[in-house]
Amino acid sequence: MEVVAYLASALIGISLGLVGGGGSILTVPVLVYLFGIPPLLSTSYSLFIVGCTSLVGAWQNYRNGLVQVKTAFLFGISSISTVWLTRKFLIPAIPQHIATFDHFELTERMLMMVLFAILMLTAAIAMIRNGKSGEVCNKAEPPLNLPKLLFYGVGIGLTTGLLGAGGGFLLIPTLVVLVGLPMKEAIGTSLFIIALNSLIGFSGDLGHFEIDWFFLLKITAIAVIGIFVGGKMSAKVDSKKLKTGFGWFVLLMGTYILLKEIL
Repeated sequence: MEVVAYLASALIGISLGLVGGGGSILTVPVLVYLFGIPPLLSTSYSLFIVGCTSLVGAWQNYRNGLVQVKTAFLFGISSISTVWLTRKFLIPAIPQHIATFDHFELTERMLMMVLFAILMLTAAIAMIRNGKSGEVCNKAEPPLNLPKLLFYGVGIGLTTGLLGAGGGFLLIPTLVVLVGLPMKEAIGTSLFIIALNSLIGFSGDLGHFEIDWFFLLKITAIAVIGIFVGGKMSAKVDSKKLKTGFGWFVLLMGTYILLKEIL
């Protein structure tokens, strides 16, 4: 099982390198079900792992001129502050036992994993649709809608802060449709935003959790190696079919987690 867990850690990075947005959705399930780490702590570890791997991916894209730094910071005004506030104040306030309905007990673990399963199902549907129809296309650059951009930033920040997932499957269409970025620049910019969101969000956890730094750095290193492997592989495979196939895999995983936690 330990060997499987470490192979799955490499798959986190490989999937991020292959499919971009949505690739980090595997991190929390791997930590919870294969390494046996509690869900809340797993979301914290996920922020660090996703943040570091996304930073590596963002740097690669920046060197190729595919990161709009100004757009990333504009979007980050709302998303980064929301992530940090969520991790600093909302996460520590979640009790172990939330409520009891007749013979049904709602626990912190069940709530987190059910919400994460719903996120996985949402990401899977987005990836399957994009894989079948081609990537989101942008036409003429739209006028910048700042209130809408800030609103989306808060939503993505809340998702990232609560569940420890990067939200790339939400970010990329937002940057294409609302900001008018070309697809390649949207992917590179989203990786930079994810890195900022995740690492600053993780800083909000310091003092709330006892971090096993040796374990965390080891898993992060494996995932970072994976993103290089995934990046090399992506040049040799059909990205549309790959995203569709990965979407179906995430859909099955999300359904399994939802049924497992509820039943």
